[in-house]
Amino acid sequence: MLDPGGLYELGSEPPELRKPVLLCGMDGFVDAGAVGALARDKVLSGRDGKVVATFDVDRLIDYRARRPVMTYVEDHWEGYEAPQLVVRATHDDAGVPFLLLAGPEPDHEWEGFTAAVGELIERLDVRLTVGFHGIPMAVPHTRPIGLTAHATRPELVADYTRRLGTVQVPGSAAALLELRLGQAGRDALGFAVHVPHYLTQVAYPAAALTALDAVTAATGLTFGTEELRSAAERTDSEIARQVEGSEELASIVHALERQYDEYVAARDRDDLSESDLANLPTAEELGTQFERFLAEQERGRDTPDR
Repeated sequence: MLDPGGLYELGSEPPELRKPVLLCGMDGFVDAGAVGALARDKVLSGRDGKVVATFDVDRLIDYRARRPVMTYVEDHWEGYEAPQLVVRATHDDAGVPFLLLAGPEPDHEWEGFTAAVGELIERLDVRLTVGFHGIPMAVPHTRPIGLTAHATRPELVADYTRRLGTVQVPGSAAALLELRLGQAGRDALGFAVHVPHYLTQVAYPAAALTALDAVTAATGLTFGTEELRSAAERTDSEIARQVEGSEELASIVHALERQYDEYVAARDRDDLSESDLANLPTAEELGTQFERFLAEQERGRDTPDR
């Protein structure tokens, strides 16, 4: 493997930080309900911060898979929105400094990239790395939002319920980073917030709030969430209105509620079995019904009044 230091460039004057937290908010992997994007935007809201390190996107990004936007004006090319994968230093609402890794997930050189981030973590004396995103689940929006917590040490997620046994899933650069940090004896954890499958294609602020609450509990960082809570209330009201307006959708949600409640009751009795989930509506059923309905509603809003 090439020297990982060749994958990034440090800023001219790296800030002095005392054992900061590194939040990981890259784009490109699964992010149901735009949970990671909403949480990252809230974390950066009003805080441009200072770029600490810039990664070599020419080596890491496949431009043909994710073509950057260029601007054409009349007879010439005028602009190019170059992708950026950077680590920024900023601060929370209480003035506590932290780092944020944000930008497109690398397409290439994952091992080199994770080694480079690990090198930065060593140089900047990062005490904890935290990732967050949304995943689609067969759960109703009318029940508490859950999450799956994972970490390099069991103690870091001792307060969270273990929901999965052994599974194999498509990998991500963030997941590989957590794995490699654990192998290096570094603390890292991540939160995958459960988003109702039928809401994966729309922004779901309530789930982003769950992600931020988990980040706050793990790190002590604080972020004002008033605007996000207002957005969550508006979104929840719109979802309720649409469900109430369709008997078909309402029946699916009610069936999912019953199965969810049975699952929770069985879990609390510690006698959960595979049969408890046998009658859950499938992801395809939920996704097809809701995505079609939401698309119809969106088209209706886009149609001008006659």
